[in-house]
Amino acid sequence: MATSVRTAPAYPGIMLVAGSSNQQSILLVQKQLNSVGCGPIQENGVFSAETAEAVQRFQARSVDIHGLALTVDGTVGPMTWATLFAQPSPVAAQPGTALQAKTLEIAAAEIGIMESPLGSNRGPKVDQYLRHAGLDPATGSYAWCAAFASWCFGQASTSLGVADPAPKTAGALDFWNRAGSMKLRRVSPPEAAANPDLVSPGMVFILSTGGGHGHVGLVEKIQGVVLTTIEGNTNDNGSREGIGVYRHIGRRINQVSCGFVDCR
Repeated sequence: MATSVRTAPAYPGIMLVAGSSNQQSILLVQKQLNSVGCGPIQENGVFSAETAEAVQRFQARSVDIHGLALTVDGTVGPMTWATLFAQPSPVAAQPGTALQAKTLEIAAAEIGIMESPLGSNRGPKVDQYLRHAGLDPATGSYAWCAAFASWCFGQASTSLGVADPAPKTAGALDFWNRAGSMKLRRVSPPEAAANPDLVSPGMVFILSTGGGHGHVGLVEKIQGVVLTTIEGNTNDNGSREGIGVYRHIGRRINQVSCGFVDCR
């Protein structure tokens, strides 16, 4: 007879899928799946097709702590684990460095800055962001999300009297590539999805949106796998080509398609 698992250890830090060797964690999952009525399945510590089907059944019936549907993929990642064991999602630690904390403080003070005129990629503050990235805003219309993130780090560095670690660029994918050349720590999408603890406040997230385009923002907070971000050149819907500086709540770690950069 299956027994209920009332407590569970912390998420093991790796996704549980077919072929996973973490028998102890798999056994806990199997016991809990039986307990919540998604079985019956064998409780043997082997992540079988039967176990994957039970996970999918649970995911299809459940929502996470934010009321959003779980991804039905038969994989036990951090959000499925937290939901299965009814654990509150942990809130990530504070920014890793004083520079990152100051950068977020400066970015938050910019929330509400808008283009002038709207849709022009121009304006007194937008022009400052672009000039910091080495562009003359009078010579064209430039997306400025990456320039905004770079400018925030530049202002924080000046305020603290330390070297600026962030790439100076207005290109989202160029930010990612330059970070690699500068030997900054980068966290890939698979690494971040499997272990959200690798992502911390103050890091830069980068989306690839196709055609050589992308979007950049600052990670302000993390709860489970849900990000609170501060982004330039966006709008209420999180567009990569918006009209101002906004705070967004709801981007998920597994939606960040290029990765995260740790500027320190």
